[in-house]
Amino acid sequence: MPHPEVTPRSDAAGALPDAMRAWRVTQLGEPAEALSLDTVPVPTPAAGEVLVKVAAVAANFPDVLLCRGEYQVKPELPFSPGIELAGVVAAVGDGVAGLEVGERVVGSKIGVLSEYAVLPASDVWRAPSALSDAEAAGLTVAYQTAWFGLHRRAALQPGEWLLVHAAAGGVGLAAVQLGVAAGARVIGVVGSDAKAAVAREAGAEVVLVRGVDDLVAGVKAATGGHGADVVFDPVGGAAFDASTKCIAFEGRIVVVGFAGGTIQTLPAGHVLVKNYSVLGLHWGMYPRVRPDLIDVTRTELTRLADAGTIRPVVDHAVPFERAPEALTALASGSTVGRVVIELAS
Repeated sequence: MPHPEVTPRSDAAGALPDAMRAWRVTQLGEPAEALSLDTVPVPTPAAGEVLVKVAAVAANFPDVLLCRGEYQVKPELPFSPGIELAGVVAAVGDGVAGLEVGERVVGSKIGVLSEYAVLPASDVWRAPSALSDAEAAGLTVAYQTAWFGLHRRAALQPGEWLLVHAAAGGVGLAAVQLGVAAGARVIGVVGSDAKAAVAREAGAEVVLVRGVDDLVAGVKAATGGHGADVVFDPVGGAAFDASTKCIAFEGRIVVVGFAGGTIQTLPAGHVLVKNYSVLGLHWGMYPRVRPDLIDVTRTELTRLADAGTIRPVVDHAVPFERAPEALTALASGSTVGRVVIELAS
């Protein structure tokens, strides 16, 4: 219910409302059962925070895990999922510099699946002008994850062979596009022929269909027996096992996640014998531990987006009122690129 004690503040259009709609997890389970559309007070930004009027929220698999109670972060019920958005700054807290009311921004923080969201100013940056709200909403998490995986962790070099698992998913497509932008030769692994077309359009030179093509043989054939210099793996399990069989001498496997549902055991003896590296990537640590690298990455991603070199692929967009449908589609594994939840302007 609306909170009568919330004090209206001013945004670019005038006074802010006292109340807003927010999707909240009220019980753990699949998104359709877990989520409730509630009316809650519009939050007030504290010092160092900004209030954003949300235009679009990009769905991520962690949103599904949050609904199920299976994510590494377990907020107290009830809470809002949603971890990345595009919108307009509606108000700023004390001490915020460099962001003004009315500026179009992107940002990431758990709890943004609502009409307004408060985020630390450090987690918000100006949206690239070349991207629509739906596209910009999908830039923050996937592209920064892919950037740090490829450049910071694996030190991808021009001309190297890059193998990307789940290459038609949100983070996978980001890795394909950024790999191509870095001058790598990209091999994508996808789950269907339809997804193969999307990976090729993103720049993958070779595309292998999981369950149809022999991944190990396909990588070796494409690379003339050399193998993949870098593997970007958000899937884990069998995908990781296959990667160890086609990794190049001094290759690097970047472990990004376990969307396949199985967390593999690291074969330390095999790592030694074949002389390759296994690198973990927890992108969420960088804003806290190396914020200087975050600023550099955002600048480069904005440059690439405005140049048309990278562009989030939006599979489909649903209105705010149908948000559970978006998360259910994402959980099914049938989507391509990004699923976005849009709010009326």
